[in-house]
Amino acid sequence: MTHYLLGVVVLMPATLMFLLMLISLRPGRSVAGLWRIFIRLSGLALAFTVLVGLTGLTGMEATGLRHWLAASPFGMIMAVLVQLLGTVIAAFSARYLEGEPGQRRYAAALAGVLSAVQLLVLANHWVVLIAAWALVGVALQHLLCFYPDRPFATLAAHKKRLADRLADVLLILAASSAWVAVGSGSFSDMWQFLAREGITDNLQLSAVCLVLAVVVRTALLPVHGWLIQVMEAPTPVSALLHAGVVNLGGYILIRFAPLLEQADLARTLLVTFGLGTAVIAGLVMLTRISIKVRLAWSTVAQMGFMLLECGLGLYTLAALHLFGHSLYKAHAFLSASMVVRQTRLHVMRGTVTAAPISLLLAPAVAVPMVLLIQAVLSNAAWPWWWSVVLGLAWAPMLWLPAGSDQTRTLFRQGLFGLLMVAGLTGLALLAHALPLGIHDAPHHTLGKIALTGMAALYLCLATLQLRPRSLGAWRRRIYAGFYMDEIYTRLALRLWPTRWISKALPIDRPIVTTMKTDDARKK
Repeated sequence: MTHYLLGVVVLMPATLMFLLMLISLRPGRSVAGLWRIFIRLSGLALAFTVLVGLTGLTGMEATGLRHWLAASPFGMIMAVLVQLLGTVIAAFSARYLEGEPGQRRYAAALAGVLSAVQLLVLANHWVVLIAAWALVGVALQHLLCFYPDRPFATLAAHKKRLADRLADVLLILAASSAWVAVGSGSFSDMWQFLAREGITDNLQLSAVCLVLAVVVRTALLPVHGWLIQVMEAPTPVSALLHAGVVNLGGYILIRFAPLLEQADLARTLLVTFGLGTAVIAGLVMLTRISIKVRLAWSTVAQMGFMLLECGLGLYTLAALHLFGHSLYKAHAFLSASMVVRQTRLHVMRGTVTAAPISLLLAPAVAVPMVLLIQAVLSNAAWPWWWSVVLGLAWAPMLWLPAGSDQTRTLFRQGLFGLLMVAGLTGLALLAHALPLGIHDAPHHTLGKIALTGMAALYLCLATLQLRPRSLGAWRRRIYAGFYMDEIYTRLALRLWPTRWISKALPIDRPIVTTMKTDDARKK
């Protein structure tokens, strides 16, 4: 009986959010009253999530539903994070959308997303995982199309719908292959099978399909365009998407670490897509002016970096990256107006380039510092090549402005950069002691490939600082993301035509994006 009661407690956050979705759809209640109920029930769901997280950290699970659900420590921390962000975003939305029509539909969709995510982080079975992730996408569609008269929002939602259906097919293939090999859809049974029998051809296929599904749903290149175009949606929707929903791909990969450890082809695909996305999206971000678009490209780059960490077997770092990115992006989008103000002030002060000597000294100082701190705190936290990668990633913090003759200012900035590098490295190393229940499995050959890619990215950044016009021939291609999204959009509209421009718009005639000629449309 105790087991079933614990199972009820575990499912309570998802149940409360589902109940909130039903309440939001019922007419008769004022919008202000609806938001008050939303925030209260969401806060109650957060309290239950924290309670379940505490029981999960002590090793307790909903044993009556163990075949279908599992309250793992990492999953519960993820659930607390998502529910906390959902509660904050709901409070922000109540003010942001004041006076807007369709707030009931918005609240219902937001509650549906949170309910599905709470179910997903508990998934211990293929059926639960596939159903919950599909429900997240269905509920999110209504948020992305909150302004139906915005063409690019409709187009982005259409492209995301296609990506979700492709991901669903890949997940079903992954589940079928694993089910045939293991004889069960339970993840716990699959982990036991892998420990006992090792990986089989069917499990190899399952891992590849899973990785491809995550690549599609996490908006890695070349299917990233919808994540950029959803900037047409309300700002709190962008915060929810970039801080919570899009990070679910990284959570799934960390959850499937026992399978990926033995699937070399799947890990190679992760490193290829992750590294390519991190490098290209990082370059594109430098060319964009719009604050929200820059943040969106930053998310694409960070997702690539997170999947790269998973492909290299550094699952603990990927989990820490996930937590940090979620909190940072939520704050960045919800305070986007302040970012605009800061950017305007920065532009008024003029462009500040880095001193050439600091471009050379920064990696020469950052890399040994990371290696030294790693040796002092822990030798086994991650391999040496990842220390070099982190040193290159954090080296721009040590860049000093060119042309400055104020020694005190240079000293202050240099000291701040050193403290940032040391603090981030120490925090990442100490966080390995957290009881997340995650075990790393570094892949050294792929790690050296990733090191080469990060070195090339740093070289490009340094070149742009020294000679801003040196990549002039590539500037248009970089700005356009090498036209990958245009190719994907044309293909998507050819395979699944749709009307994405409203008839109500003041144009001569409605534009039907069927990718056909006018003669064919007349017929």
